Amino acid sequence: MGWRRFAKASQPTSPRRVHSLCRGSTACSPRRSARAGEVETALETLDRALAAVERNGERWFEAELYRLRGEMSLRFGPRQARRRGRPRTPESAAEVCFWSAIDVARRQVAKSWELRAATSLGRLRQRQGRVQEARKALADVYGWLTEGLDTPDLQAARSLLAELT
Repeated sequence: MGWRRFAKASQPTSPRRVHSLCRGSTACSPRRSARAGEVETALETLDRALAAVERNGERWFEAELYRLRGEMSLRFGPRQARRRGRPRTPESAAEVCFWSAIDVARRQVAKSWELRAATSLGRLRQRQGRVQEARKALADVYGWLTEGLDTPDLQAARSLLAELT
C-alpha cells in the first residue's frame, strides 16, 4: 500500500504533501520495500520522484531521493544499476547517486541530508577498503553539526566514524 500511495505523488504539489505521502511508506526505506518484494516498483517510484523534482522544481527532498537510489543500486545489484543510463557496477552507480545527493544537499545547505548521504558514501568506501576516504567524507559534514546529537542519523554517523578510526 505504501508504494502505491507514494507513486501517486509523481507530481507533488507541496513539500507537506510529499512528506505525508512518504510517511510510513516503503519509499523511505529500501529495506522495507525489499522485504515487501516491490523492488521494481521502488525503483520506478524513485525515478518518477526525481523526474517530478525536475518538472516541479520542488527540491527539498531531492538529496534523499538520490541517496535512496544509491542504496537501492547497492542492495539490488547490476540490473538496477543499469536502469538509469549506461551499464555500471552497483558500486559505481551508488557512488554517483551519493555524490549527487551530497551536491544537492550542499547547494541547499541541508546538513541533515548531507550527513545521510555522506554516511552512505562512507559505508561504501569502508566496504571498498578506502577507509581514509570514508572517514574524510563523513568527518567533514559531521563536524558541522552541533545540535540533535542523539538523533539516529548522527548516532549512525558517529558509530561509523568510530569504526573507521
